Amino acid sequence: MVIFSVTDPSFQEYGQIVDGYDKEELLAFLRDEIEIPDGMAYVPKDERLMRLSIAGDISERFYGGMPAALGWVCGHNTKLNCLEYHRDSELNMGTEDFILLLGRRTQIEDDGTFDTENVKAFRIPAGVMIEIYATTLHYAPCQADDHGFRVFAALPDGSNTDKSDIVPANAEDRLLFARNKWLLAHPDSQEAAAGAYAGLKGMNIDIKKNV
Repeated sequence: MVIFSVTDPSFQEYGQIVDGYDKEELLAFLRDEIEIPDGMAYVPKDERLMRLSIAGDISERFYGGMPAALGWVCGHNTKLNCLEYHRDSELNMGTEDFILLLGRRTQIEDDGTFDTENVKAFRIPAGVMIEIYATTLHYAPCQADDHGFRVFAALPDGSNTDKSDIVPANAEDRLLFARNKWLLAHPDSQEAAAGAYAGLKGMNIDIKKNV
């Protein structure tokens, strides 16, 4: 699979590089306090991150005054497994290079499926902050080498926590898997086994041979 640089013009369909934030305290915290496990770990809101000066900056500037939750995801992963989207952009930044497998909501077909042939891979260098647009399908980062990854993630407060108990009234409601999280799972994934909508068709992409 071709892995594009985040500076490649094709990334502009999915997101953009974000400048103008003091990132060093955040990066130092992630390096010093977060260990990379053999599997995967995800915390949607880490109160220690919320006490950093950048937390207020992201809330006031990036989200225009909306409450933001700063969290992280870390570990080892080379597979696609799922694609998700939110109603808002997401901020990401890694202490190591990492790879994102991305698609676009406009590529979801009328029957609610997405062909994984449409996925593109992008490598994000360590210390580069990026915005993933609300129209972009994405999921867990992939490692760029055997070391694994630690990736900062910011979303509106409450995102990726337990969803409200709704009665589905349209096709999109089937995808709601958590608060502000609409998910299409590959049939072979653990998420599909846990009841997520199996909306991905085609290969469950694995970039293990590329890293």
